[in-house]
Amino acid sequence: MIIIMLGAQGTGKGTVAGLISEQMGWPQISTGDIFRKNISEKTALGIEASKYTEKGELVPDEITVPMVEDRLNWEDAQEGAILDGFPRTIEQAEKLDEMLKRNNKKVDLVINLVTPKEEIIDRMLTRRVCSNQECKATYNIKLHPPVKEGICDKCGAPLKQRADDSDPEAIKKRLEIYEEKTCPLVEYYKNKGVIRTEEVSVAVNRMGKDVAEDIVKEIKNK
Repeated sequence: MIIIMLGAQGTGKGTVAGLISEQMGWPQISTGDIFRKNISEKTALGIEASKYTEKGELVPDEITVPMVEDRLNWEDAQEGAILDGFPRTIEQAEKLDEMLKRNNKKVDLVINLVTPKEEIIDRMLTRRVCSNQECKATYNIKLHPPVKEGICDKCGAPLKQRADDSDPEAIKKRLEIYEEKTCPLVEYYKNKGVIRTEEVSVAVNRMGKDVAEDIVKEIKNK
């Protein structure tokens, strides 16, 4: 089963994808995580990707698409996978359909998360991530703080703030890019009949964990 996570940065895509991954045993494939790992290790891919991420711009398809196709061919993704951060454009969605069709697969479910913009900005400014690339746990110092300040509950590694989460103006720019480039995907997948939109917000008392639990129940029932 191929699941796609849609939603602006800070809506909780990673949280929902991670919980589904834990319950179903399917890998959570995050282009963002792969980019950050390569950037920190200064690989050739990381150096190229950083030229775009540092400006808050999308990484070009010629870097992203082959990487995703290769990852989907790994053994652990044969029964199912959760794509978090890809596709971001209609062009990428069409290329994803093509690569899946070659392997007799298709997109089965698209989870579209929506959150008010001001809440997103606040979440990202208060988001902290585990510095251990093998762990990648995510916290929010307001909504979901670690037990010990600055330390990951799961592995004990230090928590850090991503560079692109520290500047409100950079966050706004990323949201503008999302609205321009990625929102059309909602209509694309709506036309295919595979999208499910969920509001994730303090205002409605529904967070990522609630969404993930409902979806896992439905998958298991099917």
